[in-house]
Amino acid sequence: MSPLDPSREEILRWGNDAVAWMADYLSTIREQPVYPQTTSQEIRARLDSALPEEGVPFENLLATFRDDIIPLSRQNGHPRMFGYVQAPGMAIAAFADLLASTLNANLTAWRSAPAPVEVERLTIDWIKQILGYPQTASGLFVSGGSMANFCALASARRAKVPNESRKIPRLYASEETHHSVFKAATLLGIGRENCRLIATDDDYRIRLNDLVSKIEEDLRDGYQPFFVAGNAGTVATGAIDSLAQLAEVATRFNLWFHIDACYGGFAALAPMARHLFRAFPEADSIALDPHKWLYLPADCGCILYRDPETARATFAHDAEYTRIMEQEPNESFAFWDYGPELSRRFRALKVWMLLKGVGLRAIRDAVEKDLACARHFEALVRQSNDFEMLAPVELSIFCFRYRPPGIRNDEEQLNAFNKRLLIELQRDGSSYLSNASLRGRFALRGCVLNYRTTPRDMEILIEDLRRLAIHLSDT
Repeated sequence: MSPLDPSREEILRWGNDAVAWMADYLSTIREQPVYPQTTSQEIRARLDSALPEEGVPFENLLATFRDDIIPLSRQNGHPRMFGYVQAPGMAIAAFADLLASTLNANLTAWRSAPAPVEVERLTIDWIKQILGYPQTASGLFVSGGSMANFCALASARRAKVPNESRKIPRLYASEETHHSVFKAATLLGIGRENCRLIATDDDYRIRLNDLVSKIEEDLRDGYQPFFVAGNAGTVATGAIDSLAQLAEVATRFNLWFHIDACYGGFAALAPMARHLFRAFPEADSIALDPHKWLYLPADCGCILYRDPETARATFAHDAEYTRIMEQEPNESFAFWDYGPELSRRFRALKVWMLLKGVGLRAIRDAVEKDLACARHFEALVRQSNDFEMLAPVELSIFCFRYRPPGIRNDEEQLNAFNKRLLIELQRDGSSYLSNASLRGRFALRGCVLNYRTTPRDMEILIEDLRRLAIHLSDT
């Protein structure tokens, strides 16, 4: 039998072995070091670098994955993996990815994958319900937040900047906005120089008076303001801009109002945070990452358009090989009319299987627990005499630093000590944080985004940092 087409018995044996490893791994993930002590040279040395002419048994491949790749990887599902905005993944979604890859559907248009397309359209409808977004809106799954922001900006330019206009377009975003918005402006030919950075207040939210002032200044100078981005959870601190007031500014100046909710959007599930997202229906577009706070494995981003025709006017292009004969609206639907991609994998299956298999109540409870864990950590810091918060906790991101008694008021030394402390923490392997720069202050930065994390894990993080800080102070 051809190695390209294994027998049913082989597939069953491979599957049993892989699932057994998966079950062992997930059941012991709390016991693993979060981050390995390794080098590029060590990893390469443990991998056979020869280009293979003949294949090896699947058992050998699984053994290499288990014994070499896994121990030398960061364990993103660990309950004390607090770095970046990193979801742990879910077992049910891993199975969904396996099934999706087995079917190998290409979700270009309805005719290419009838049932998968309907699954995607259904799950997009569910996401709109979660957010309270208009049911007349539409959207699609993309690779991640960067592509979602790209789609929004492209649609905004098409909708708000007339083709015959000789004015230079200008977009507005706070200095805390994710860099993908500015990267998209560069890729779309708008130019980084036409991205107006708006100042933020003491809580890292966009200053509305500075925004209005810059828009009015650009109008006087002959520019074309067309787009403003609001943040529903900034990358550094998790701050949420005054979205309702941003919507009013956008309406006043006829701007496209986009919300980057890639990190924070699904916190709308949690009762304690729901009120922060009441302005979602006012947005012309929303960028989301189900592979963040729906706990899904990458990749799975999402873009929603309040008026789908604005996206269709941007992305629809005709070619003979994409011509659709079907006349019924639902069966003539094509995702390529609403985004830049033609080939698209079946990302929706893991969203559908998660929501159907786990249910919204369990996800809602997990998100609420994540928010509570971050607040518990903030309370621990505020009760201590050797740590201090550097930004308020709004969602589940917490920024803080250690303050050794001997260098309480020396910012340069505090920054240097906390950099060393972060490196030692990552090397230690018990907990993992990333960092942020907050107005010249080096911050230890964490994000709770894991259904496995408990309040006790927040206490262990404090204990890990104290233990390592004492060691650093003694050396």
